[in-house]
Amino acid sequence: MHKTFFAAILVNLTFFALLSTGALAQTNDSVYTKLDLDNECSIIQADDFGATLACPGYRGYPVMVAEGDLRMFVSYGLDSLNERAAEQTLSAFNTIGETLEWRLANRATGWTPIATILRFFTEDGMGDKQQYLIVTKVKLGETCQVARINASKYKNANQIARDVADTMAEGFNCANEPIVWAE
Repeated sequence: MHKTFFAAILVNLTFFALLSTGALAQTNDSVYTKLDLDNECSIIQADDFGATLACPGYRGYPVMVAEGDLRMFVSYGLDSLNERAAEQTLSAFNTIGETLEWRLANRATGWTPIATILRFFTEDGMGDKQQYLIVTKVKLGETCQVARINASKYKNANQIARDVADTMAEGFNCANEPIVWAE
């Protein structure tokens, strides 16, 4: 609980500092795609325990969605099954929302995805339901979850998720850094 509390404070202080210095200049933007698992995704593997689907994302960017043990896993890119994100999910039983927000950075080569934001709906089996916004870094060989924001508790969860995506995702070290929780 202390780690979560301090992480939330750190995230909020970071955003206020960046806003006051102008570091969050409008160089990033959002686009939205739908995750229509039933109609637009192809099953690439299935067994008695779950399935893995390939879905189209922003400009055809591959999105992998897997379900196993009543939990969802989402990863991105041409090697999405081998990315760390393919193994990351919430511990509670969960499902995902249908709207995927892509955070794009304006680069010399054009608008490039740097992160995604996806809503997860959880159920702990005891009736407690929550919603989390999961911020995932999108980079070949370094795709992983960066932050989990409890959208049931923060009225500005969408903006917090965008700020995290814009300020932390690109420099986030998937191999060494822990996922930031705003619980």
